[in-house]
Amino acid sequence: MDATKPDTMLKIYHNPRCRKSRAGLNFLLDNKLSFEVIDYMRNPLTEKEVAQLIALTGLKPEALVRTQEDYYKKNLKGKSLTNEQWISEITRNPALLKRPIIVKGDQAVWADPPENATIFI
Repeated sequence: MDATKPDTMLKIYHNPRCRKSRAGLNFLLDNKLSFEVIDYMRNPLTEKEVAQLIALTGLKPEALVRTQEDYYKKNLKGKSLTNEQWISEITRNPALLKRPIIVKGDQAVWADPPENATIFI
């Protein structure tokens, strides 16, 4: 890969056990797009990677936290955390990250619904 050019390969940050994440994957397959699957549950992201991924979406870290997770309900609900603290929590508990997130170059979308990814077609 040419280091002077941005990475334009689609990447999907995916949890195969998640219905919404599988719907995002199927959207990419149905549209015959080439992509790389990042199973961040099996291969957890670093704090830096989580921060970069979130930054590409243009959203605040808290907006990408799955509030229906038991860990969130027991440990985070009602708490006011900084962006850095949310990123640390997501890094330590990858199930907290909403999915799927689809990335192309310097742009990313939370693909729920999957049609949010039409910007990459």
